[in-house]
Amino acid sequence: MIEPKLETILEGLLFASGNDGLTIRQLKQILQLDAKTIQAALVHLTEQYSESDRGLMIMHTEDVYFLATKPALAAYCEKLFETPQQTKLSQASLETLAIIAYKQPITKTEIEEIRGVKSDRPLHTLLSRHLIEEVGRKETIGRPIVFGTSKDFLISFGLTSIDELPPIQLEETKEQTEADLFFKTLSSE
Repeated sequence: MIEPKLETILEGLLFASGNDGLTIRQLKQILQLDAKTIQAALVHLTEQYSESDRGLMIMHTEDVYFLATKPALAAYCEKLFETPQQTKLSQASLETLAIIAYKQPITKTEIEEIRGVKSDRPLHTLLSRHLIEEVGRKETIGRPIVFGTSKDFLISFGLTSIDELPPIQLEETKEQTEADLFFKTLSSE
């Protein structure tokens, strides 16, 4: 197997990091390379993006690098987010929705601890579809946003209140996610 070029690896890592982006420090830790080598590769990759007729660019704010759409595409991106999505929810979104439904009020960090992965995209999807909403801030350091289900969630699932959620049957196999249990129980009613 041929080892991918450093720029290719960086591009993949920046894509995978999403809106969070990555710092040079994080990249050093992942790649086991010195900062100078990483910065040179990022500069080269940034130039490649700016010289090509592509829809993406590499942004650098403070100490964080991330992929972003070019400003000329802003109007199209706005239309994308304004357009109601008619597609089904992804498995990640369903898992996140089930966790919020059963554990609300809950913070993003608490959701990620349960799921074991970042949940930025599923949360964005659920917020854009109005299935969840911000219900306040937790009284801890940093005052993180707390999420709960919305009125649209109740309507979508034919519930009059959150108290009507079916109980989770813990004797089910361990491989089933909360989302599987949640939606299996709802569909059997």
